[in-house]
Parts: sequence; structure tokens; C-alpha cells
Amino acid sequence: MLTSHLVHIDGTNLTIPLVKSIATGGTDVKLADNVRPLVQAGRDLVERTVKAGEQIYGVTTGFGRLKSVMIDPKDAIELQRNLVLSHCTGVGEPLPEDATRASVLLRAHSLARGYSGVRAEIIDLLLEMLNRRVWPLIPSKGSVGASGDLAPLAHMALVLIGEGEAMYAGERLPGGDALRAANLKPVVLSFKEGLALINGTQIMTGIGALTAYRAELACKAADIAGAMSLEAFFGTAAAFDERLNALRPHPGQARVAANMRHLLRGSGILASHVDCDRVQDPYSFRCIPVVHGAVRDALHAVENTLVIEMNSVTDNPIVIPEDASFLTGGNFHGEPVALAMDYLSMALTELGSIAERRIYKLLEGLEGLPPFLSEGHGLHSGYMLAQYTAAALVSENKTLSYPASVDSIPTSAGQEDHVSMGTISARQCEQVVGNLENVIAIELLEAAQALDFRAPLTCGKGTAVAHRLVRERVPHLKEDRNLSQDIAVTRELVGSGELVHAVEAEIGVL
Repeated sequence: MLTSHLVHIDGTNLTIPLVKSIATGGTDVKLADNVRPLVQAGRDLVERTVKAGEQIYGVTTGFGRLKSVMIDPKDAIELQRNLVLSHCTGVGEPLPEDATRASVLLRAHSLARGYSGVRAEIIDLLLEMLNRRVWPLIPSKGSVGASGDLAPLAHMALVLIGEGEAMYAGERLPGGDALRAANLKPVVLSFKEGLALINGTQIMTGIGALTAYRAELACKAADIAGAMSLEAFFGTAAAFDERLNALRPHPGQARVAANMRHLLRGSGILASHVDCDRVQDPYSFRCIPVVHGAVRDALHAVENTLVIEMNSVTDNPIVIPEDASFLTGGNFHGEPVALAMDYLSMALTELGSIAERRIYKLLEGLEGLPPFLSEGHGLHSGYMLAQYTAAALVSENKTLSYPASVDSIPTSAGQEDHVSMGTISARQCEQVVGNLENVIAIELLEAAQALDFRAPLTCGKGTAVAHRLVRERVPHLKEDRNLSQDIAVTRELVGSGELVHAVEAEIGVL
């Protein structure tokens, strides 16, 4: 079913929110008319060069270590098919639908620049697969992240030629059957097209873009949860003073401090103990602007890298129609994305780590709160084990934050002697953000429970919205029950963006 939204891509105009929208089926996509002549110019150069009998890597030669093996032009079409088949070596569970769709989009987007030498019909087929909801089944493991995401992109390309497997209308089908069911026809790959389809960083970048989108929501949700916890703990807002934070002018720190001020504005709870004798709060409360802010700055650096990457040409060789050149380089190497995703994993792990400390503090029975936030503690365990889960998730994230990018195992008989492992970095980061969403959900549940005990004192303008929304989905924990269901419901508020959007509707963009 087609949607009412249509975007024309030209190889330069993708953003992370747009990738998210297309990947989740909210937007259809078409190749912009103004780039079709560029695509055709690149294709014309490939065909002229092959006709002239000139040597082109991957077109009239073998690949990798076999770069010096000449291929007769009459066998060049078979060479492209063999390339795709031989590189389909992926293992593991298929990528999720949204990550697959993001990768298909990014591969088509890179080809749209006209520097890969493919026919426009290759790009059109990729985009129509998105519009008609055909998504290739791509094994998630097998890429070393240099020479591109070779194995997973080969599985994507396999469906274009009518082989492999794909999902269509909820059914797992052979690739050719899926295309036909969607009224699409497979293509026969011509000179260079197989190589152009598999040489690129689109798998790691697609996963990375969707992960960064989720991370943006998680950062905002962490500010909300942190503000609720501070309020419930009878903390002070002194550490969020604009004058204080201006003296250390990191952008993220300033933004988070402002968020905390807005979330807590008008809090009757904070006002009730403004003259208490507590000098300062534990670091997990007092340092929210510094730690949360540093994570935001890391995320924005990563987003910048991803936006550059998703609007780049990552093929090899590059076709330059302007001066009839074929340039061999390393644009397929995933190091920029690999380092960025490892950085983001570490940052998000820290966000979960400081949240877990607040979770712990709320359970200690301090500041008039009952132990484990249960009025019937002893007979009831309250949120005791929820903190165990948060601790386990934070510890798991620490192991997932070991940077995949620091490892390299040579491939192709040593020709490809340094690789990025960037797809592993991206997959690990996706797991980290999933764990973080659960940690934030646990903090939201505990903070809401603790705020219940502060009634009839009133919450701040933003925290009141969050507390009300949590309570609409999850009742106060008076007696022990299965908390995993409560965590799942609250995580959905975080991951869907519903929590953030509700709060932002009240106090402005966080």
C-alpha cells in the first residue's frame, strides 16, 4: 500500500529522520529527475570503456587478490552474477525490516550520484522494492566492514536478480517470487553493476542511522527520568543554574541544564524543602548536565558522521564521467562509521550507568521514602529486583562497548589487509540502545512510584506530564506483581517517543 508522502532522492538529501521515516514505511521514495542524466552519463562511460577493450577493475578483471586476472568482455555479465553469488556468505538471523529497508535506501541513494556506473533501472528497482514493501532477507553477520559490507549487500543484490529470499505481505518467499508478487521484474546485471551493488557501507550506516534516531529519544527520556528522580529524592536544582553551567560551555551541558530547569519549573516538591540543610546531592543527580550533556555532544558528533556517510559515494572504482576517469580508492572502508558507532556505544553506556545509580538511590529508604519504594516492605520486595535488572543491563552494555573498530583481520589473501569491523560496531550499538531504553524505563517506574509518596506536593511542569503518562499505563505498586510487564510497557513509552513528545508538547523541545 502506497503512502501519501513521496520524497525524491538525489544522492545528497537524506537526513536521519527521513531515513527513519522511509525505513518504517511512512514515506515512499523516487529517483529525482534531475539526477537521471548524471546516472546515464556514468553508465555511458562504463559501456564505452568496455567496448574499447580497456582494463577496468571489477569489470574486465577479477576482484581483490584476483585483480590482475583479465576477464573477456563477453564474460563480464557472468562475472557480475558470479560476484553476487560468491559473496553471499552471511550467517545469523536476518536484519530487522527497518534496518534492511534503511540499507536498501542508502544503497540506491549512493548509486543515484551517478559515480557508480549503473543503469537507472537498478536504482528504480531498489526504490520500488521499498515502495511495494519487498525487503530482502539479509543475514546480520559476515561483514568485516571494508571493501564495503560485501556479504550482506550481496544478499540484498541477490533478490534484484530474482534469487535469494525476501519478505512480501508478511510471507517469506524466494526472491523472484517476491518481486513477481509485487509486480516487479528482476534484472540481469551488466558491466560493473554487481560490484557497485555490494561495494559500500550501507548496512552499517543504515543500522547506525536508526540507532542514532533511537539514541536521540533516549537522551531526552533520560533527562525526563533524571528530573523525576531528583524531584522524588528531594534533591536541589542548584546544579542546573544557568550561571554555573555557562562557565563550562559545552553545548550538551548547557542544553541539559536548561532541560532540567524547564522540566522542574513550578515544582511544589522542590519548593517544599528549599531551606533544608542539604548542601549538595550525590553525583548521579548533581552531575546530570555534565554527564547527560557529554552524551548529547557525542551523539551529535556521531550524527554528523552518519549524515555525511549516507550522502556519500562509497563504491570502487569510482566512475568520473566529467573526464572519463575510473578512480580506484578506499571509499568503501567503514572506519568513519566504525569509530562513530563505538563512540556512541560508550556514551550511551555511560548514560545508562548514571541512571542506574539514581535507581539505586531511590531504593535506599532515604529522604522519607520507604525501602525499595514499597509501603509493605518486608512482606513485599517492591522494586528491589528491578535494580538488579538495571545493573545487569548496564554491565552488559559495558561488554558491548568494547570497540569493534580496534580489531582487524586481513582478508582476500592479504590484499585487504586492514578492515574496520564497522558493521559489528553498529550492531553492538543497536543492542546498547535497546538495553538503555529498558534502564530508562526502570528509572521512570521507580521515579513515578517515589513521586506518589510525595503527594499532595506537586511535580514540575514537565515532570508532571511524565508522571501522569506513566500512571496512565502502569498503576502504583502497592503489592508485588510481575514487573517485567510494567518495564515493557514503559519501555514502549520511551522507544516510541510518546513520552518525549508528550513532555515537549507541554514545555518545548528538549
